[in-house]
Amino acid sequence: MPTPVSSPGMQSRARGALLLPIVVSLATAATILVNYLANGLPINGQSTGDVTRRFEVYFMPAGYAFSIWSVIYLGLIAYSGYLCLAAPRARARDTDTARAIAPWYLLTAVANCGWLFAWHYNHFALSMLVMIVLLASLIVIYRQLAAHPATSTFELWAVHLPFRVYLGWISVATIANATITLDAAGWDGFGLTEPAWGVVMVVVATALGLTMSVVFADIAYVAVVVWALIAVAVRLSDTTSILITALVGAAVLVLSLLVSVPRHRRTHAATRS
Repeated sequence: MPTPVSSPGMQSRARGALLLPIVVSLATAATILVNYLANGLPINGQSTGDVTRRFEVYFMPAGYAFSIWSVIYLGLIAYSGYLCLAAPRARARDTDTARAIAPWYLLTAVANCGWLFAWHYNHFALSMLVMIVLLASLIVIYRQLAAHPATSTFELWAVHLPFRVYLGWISVATIANATITLDAAGWDGFGLTEPAWGVVMVVVATALGLTMSVVFADIAYVAVVVWALIAVAVRLSDTTSILITALVGAAVLVLSLLVSVPRHRRTHAATRS
C-alpha cells in the first residue's frame, strides 16, 4: 500500500505548530528581560518606581504589591512551557485554545515592553495608550479562555489561571496609569479633590472585581483586585476616606466570592447532569 503524501498545506500547518512555541517562548523571554532591565539598568536612568513616586496620586498600591509580577512571570513561563510540551501533539484538541490565544499573547508582550519605554521616558499619554492595548488584548484572551473551559488541571494552571491573574493586575494598573496620566497633564479633576478622585478610582476597581465575581465567579481575578485594594489602603492609610473605601471594597469582594463561587458550581453541576 503506498504511503500517503502530506499536502503542502498540512506541512505548513505542521511547521507553524512547531514554530509557535518558539516564538511565544522568545516573546516571554523578551518581556521578562525588558522588565528586568527597566530597573536593572535602569532604562533612561530611572526605575519604574522612581517615575511613579514623582506623582502624589491617590490610587496607587504600596510597593510590596508589585511583587505580584513574579507570579505573572511564572504564569507566562508556564504558558510558554505548555505550548512547548504540546508541540509534538500538534493535532491534539486540548491544545487548540492555547494556540488560538497565541497571537494576542504576542501583542501583550509587545505592549508590555512598549509601555516600559514610554513610562521610563515620561511619555505618559503614550503609556496610557499602550496600556489600553495591553488591557484589550488580555480581555480578548480572557473571553476566548472563558468560552473554552480547561480540559485538564495542567491546562487550568498553565493557561487559564496565568491570564486571569494578568488581567486582574492590568485592570488595576490601567486605573493607576490613568490617574498619573491625568495628573501629569495638569487635570483639575472637575473641582473634586484628589482624595475624592482616589475614592472614585477605588470604587471603580471594586466594581470591576464585583462584576468578575458575579458573572464569572473568578477567584483569581478577584483575589488580585483584593490584593491591590489592600495595598492601596496600606499606602494611603493616612487618608481616611481612601483607607476605609479600599478596605470595605476588599471585604465586599471577598464576601461576593463566598456567594458567587458556590452558586456558579451548582449551576455548572446542574448543566452537566
